[in-house]
Amino acid sequence: MSIIKKTIFLLILILSFTSLNAQEIKKIGKFKDWETIVVTDETAKLCFAQSKPVLQSPKNNVREARLFISFRPSEKISDEVSITSGYEYNVQNAILAKSGKNKIKFDISKDNFAWIANNKIEKKMISVMKKGSRIMITGYNKSGSQTIDHYSLMGFTKAYNSAKKNCS
Repeated sequence: MSIIKKTIFLLILILSFTSLNAQEIKKIGKFKDWETIVVTDETAKLCFAQSKPVLQSPKNNVREARLFISFRPSEKISDEVSITSGYEYNVQNAILAKSGKNKIKFDISKDNFAWIANNKIEKKMISVMKKGSRIMITGYNKSGSQTIDHYSLMGFTKAYNSAKKNCS
């Protein structure tokens, strides 16, 4: 299975975790605007830090958006940055994260999810997130309309460290 298919499967699993048994999902902690969750099954363990936007634009279009940093030790995957903006992305437009003067492009988008292909760039984004107070994700839906999701980074470092520790 390709990394993209595995990641899509992973994100579907994350978004549907409420239907899993309680023993398989553990909320490790809430750290201001971020939380850490661990999902386990018979063969694998997934740890991630996640957050919801504190502000969405346009305001009249409330969406189920999330920003994730994931760890999957059984697949030797760490520091995986992914997002969902709650709609299917328009592949003609770039999806960008911006914090301060830093701009980071998401290279891969599939349906409602996007990822950064290069682990060095993912690590750069995590470093930016540890230092910043807010990050904005700009995306475009199928009709070409722009959305901007503002994520608070309050509590990010603790949630990230907790996810990393639980999957090390």
